[in-house]
Amino acid sequence: MQLGLIGLGKMGGNMAERLRRGGHEVVGYDRAPGKRDVDSLEALIGALSAPRVVWVMVPAGEPTRATVKELAGLLEPGDVIVDGGNSRYTDDQVHDVMCREKGIGYVDAGVSGGVWGLENGYALMVGGTKDDVAKVQPVFDALKPPSPTDEAGQAVPGAGFVHAGPVGAGHFSKMVHNGIEYALMQAYGEGYELLAAVDLIEDVPGVVKSWTQGTVIRSWLLDLLVRALDEDPALERIRGYAEDSGEGRWTVEQAIENSVPMPTIAASLFARFSSRQDDSPTMKAVAALRNQFGGHAVRGIQAEEVERPA
Repeated sequence: MQLGLIGLGKMGGNMAERLRRGGHEVVGYDRAPGKRDVDSLEALIGALSAPRVVWVMVPAGEPTRATVKELAGLLEPGDVIVDGGNSRYTDDQVHDVMCREKGIGYVDAGVSGGVWGLENGYALMVGGTKDDVAKVQPVFDALKPPSPTDEAGQAVPGAGFVHAGPVGAGHFSKMVHNGIEYALMQAYGEGYELLAAVDLIEDVPGVVKSWTQGTVIRSWLLDLLVRALDEDPALERIRGYAEDSGEGRWTVEQAIENSVPMPTIAASLFARFSSRQDDSPTMKAVAALRNQFGGHAVRGIQAEEVERPA
């Protein structure tokens, strides 16, 4: 299948590579000249055969809004736009109305996998009509992780991909996913801080590593905390400062709007606000985890930013 991909950064570039490895043709555009295959959105559209599928992988907010608006003026009826960033679901609904007026399909795709998705695959939460999702399905199939198998060796359906509902459902699902992620990282960070605070524990990284097998709290995030501690056992090179990228706030706002109690996720969001005032060991662990799974920049002890290579 042929795909236009806009945004070839840490995730977009890896997604393009995974798709190419899967036998798909990707025409990529990025503002950075060294990464792109074409020099403009017009050239991108011209390089694709109708009906076209164009995947937008740029920062949420105004960059995505401007890109979708420009694409809607360039594409033709029957084409499909996919927003694979972390847009707010209400933006998707506005974009869908604008695109429908022109006969252009719109799909929102919540994507999880960070810098590890190239090798491991990406979990995908998708919103849109059945027809539009079907047009993009070969791309989704190539991006998602291999299906796990049950005891009989049969593939487990649904793992790593879901058509969650109409437009907006994909990014709403990813928003909740990221809210849960906030809470999980906060819990691991608090546990790390208590271990580090007492003289009784002589091998804090070893304790954390021991939890990765046979326990009910084992997870990929825990594996990444072990990795971070292997690289920096006392997290001395990282400030306890963690950004929030928006989804945690939106999740709490939706909890309030729908009268859903969400004390744990709310507390983890507020803890990130606190991290900007105190150099907390808990937030050092949270910052290290964000760096490990997503390549997000962290603040070093000299205030410079440090990124994991994509």
